[in-house]
Amino acid sequence: MKAFIPGATGQTGRRIVQELVRRNIPVKALVRNLETAREILPPEAELVMGDILHPSSLYAAIGDSTIVLCATGARPNFDFAGPYKVDYLGTKNLVDVAKQKGIKHFVLVSSLCVSRFFHPLNLFWLVLFWKKQAEQYIKKSGLNYTIVRPGGLRNNDNQFYLVMEPADCLFDGSISRTKVAQVSVEAIFQPAACNKIVEIVTQAEAPEKSLVELFTSVC
Repeated sequence: MKAFIPGATGQTGRRIVQELVRRNIPVKALVRNLETAREILPPEAELVMGDILHPSSLYAAIGDSTIVLCATGARPNFDFAGPYKVDYLGTKNLVDVAKQKGIKHFVLVSSLCVSRFFHPLNLFWLVLFWKKQAEQYIKKSGLNYTIVRPGGLRNNDNQFYLVMEPADCLFDGSISRTKVAQVSVEAIFQPAACNKIVEIVTQAEAPEKSLVELFTSVC
């Protein structure tokens, strides 16, 4: 097994890389700036140059990877096409190359509320709308996939337990990026996570359940 991580230098992506390294899984981190990546990512990660908007660069970058964990996402700015290019077109390019390369499992970090068009986050150039289109493309691709929809992302962790539900069941709540990384990585090991959309938050009153139990509980 070798994992390919687009968005590896982002706040969530770097935690996915760290979780994979912790589990001794070889990692290829897709980056655009090697100097920045060396400062952020653990030395065990293999850094490969590429751009999700340039499919020809992705084919070589993926190399002999067998799984993809995608943590890309448009950053808030004044580029109205950013969410379309990063959240949809970039993901589409990754899916197309993953199919060509025979990737065994594609994990996408998406977002809660992507099915709600009239959501405040869509004021940011339809970011949730384009994430939803990316999800649909993955579902129709024929790849084995897991789509992880986290609630509001926090950099700090807490001791609250996970809540996991099927698509379009959770509409608020937050979760640490560390737990998002743990769920995303665990998905590649759990048959019950295959070809599912899972929504995740943490709640103070949630009972403790293993990730195996949580993935199995989602229909």
